Parts: sequence; C-alpha cells; structure tokens
Amino acid sequence: MKKIYHLGTCDTNRRLLSQWKPGSDVVLQDIKKDRITSDQLDEMKGLAGSYEALFSRTARNYRVRGLSEKELTESDYRELILEDYTFLKRPVVVVGHRIFIGSSSAVTDAAGNALG
Repeated sequence: MKKIYHLGTCDTNRRLLSQWKPGSDVVLQDIKKDRITSDQLDEMKGLAGSYEALFSRTARNYRVRGLSEKELTESDYRELILEDYTFLKRPVVVVGHRIFIGSSSAVTDAAGNALG
C-alpha cells in the first residue's frame, strides 16, 4: 500500500505532491477534508514507533494552548492529533511497512524514492 496523508491547503505539501507526481497506485488523503481515523493513526504509530514522532510542535495551536509548557504523554499526543488535524506532522507517506514523516529534505527525498 502507498498512501500520502497531506494538507491540501499547505504550500509545502502541494509542492511535494507536484514534485513526487504520485501515480494512480497512491492513495491521497487530505486530512482537513477527510480526517484521519483512530485506526489510521494507530497504524502510523505502529510504523513510526510513537505518537510523538507524528506530532507537530510547529502547529499554531501548540503555542496558543500552552502545550510547550506541559509534559505530554503518548496518550496526550494521540488525542491531540485526533482532535486537531494540524497536530499531525505532514506529510506522512506510507509505502508498505515504511513511513516517512515531515518535510525535511532528507525525509522527502527518501519518500520520493520509495514512491518510485
């Protein structure tokens, strides 16, 4: 399975999708329009090793809600991501049993190669 969880309104995500040119074998899920489910998030966690690895500390609400002042648990990360799609570090690319999280150049290059 090849799947990309992305945010359609994000310039970086749009640029990466344009760069990768995913084929018809890749499922695209805009997480704003089609929210991720708990099962999907749990599957991503299984590949990533933790919910924290999937969590975006650059999300506006992270600062607004004062979350940087709190010690968050794995359960907190899970609930926050399910509650607000902006807490998912994006894009998330799943190719088989491999996962690529975020938009650093090393990650996006590896994701692009895996997408083929």
